[in-house]
Amino acid sequence: MSEYDPYDMALIGKIIKIEKNTALVDFNGIKRDIELGLVEAKEGDYILVHAGYAIKVIDEKDMTDNIRKIINKLNE
Repeated sequence: MSEYDPYDMALIGKIIKIEKNTALVDFNGIKRDIELGLVEAKEGDYILVHAGYAIKVIDEKDMTDNIRKIINKLNE
């Protein structure tokens, strides 16, 4: 098995600030500049990020509902 590489997965972060096609995104306290050229997003949106690119805007309500379902499933 190869060494862990964070670019092998997608993460969800919240857009703090946008300048041109780049967003400053908060990943639970870790902030990174992310390319927005593939999606239409605004400040405050949650986005799915892979390899430095936003690939999908995530609906906050759907995300919260899914987290609740996962927690409930784990508690069964």
